[in-house]
Amino acid sequence: MTSYMYRVKAGFIFTAVACSLAIAQPFLRAQQTAARTVVVLDAAHGGDDSGARLASGQDEKSVTLALSVRLRSLLAARGLAVVTTRESDKPVTPDQRAAIANHANASLCLILHASESGAGIHLFTSALAPQPPSQFPAWKTAQSAYVTRSLALAGTLNSALTQTGLTVMLGRAGLPGMDSMTCPAVAIEIAPDRASGGAVQSEPDDTAYDARIATAIAAAVVQWTAEAHQP
Repeated sequence: MTSYMYRVKAGFIFTAVACSLAIAQPFLRAQQTAARTVVVLDAAHGGDDSGARLASGQDEKSVTLALSVRLRSLLAARGLAVVTTRESDKPVTPDQRAAIANHANASLCLILHASESGAGIHLFTSALAPQPPSQFPAWKTAQSAYVTRSLALAGTLNSALTQTGLTVMLGRAGLPGMDSMTCPAVAIEIAPDRASGGAVQSEPDDTAYDARIATAIAAAVVQWTAEAHQP
């Protein structure tokens, strides 16, 4: 009987310790990632979802993936941790994109798009109204607690892109993936670079144009994260 009771007690203690560790792990991971900047790059579309068809003949999904790869290199070279929602031509649902960003404890997320409409760069933040943080945020409106910081991030991106001579348009939009993210998030849509008369000077898949945009975005991210971590 004594031996049996000992085994039961030992098993109970082991189970209690295991449960405590399981509960503590998410908090430990949060503490470990809190001190570093994690940038999530979300290349829109992929797989059967080709996105827009550009004048050059390329699909939007290819342009966004190429920009994600370029940005990943620039940000990593600046010492930032980078997580991507896709590394190849594969489908990723809006919920999966949000889950990747939230699981990574992202400091910010940049959602990359391309279009033939308009000119320059379009920056979109969530159309949700700002709300105080909640312990258990609703999935479809989780971004509401981060809208104010998302607007600040869009402002920093706007400044950096404008300084390079690019035309920038700011707007609000309801995007299912972005609205479920628990971090500052901005959708960046690259349109053609047009002359004052409307003639296209560079398409969204032009290498030099993309490099110019990516460099400005990387500089803005570094500036924004530095300001965010100031006491």
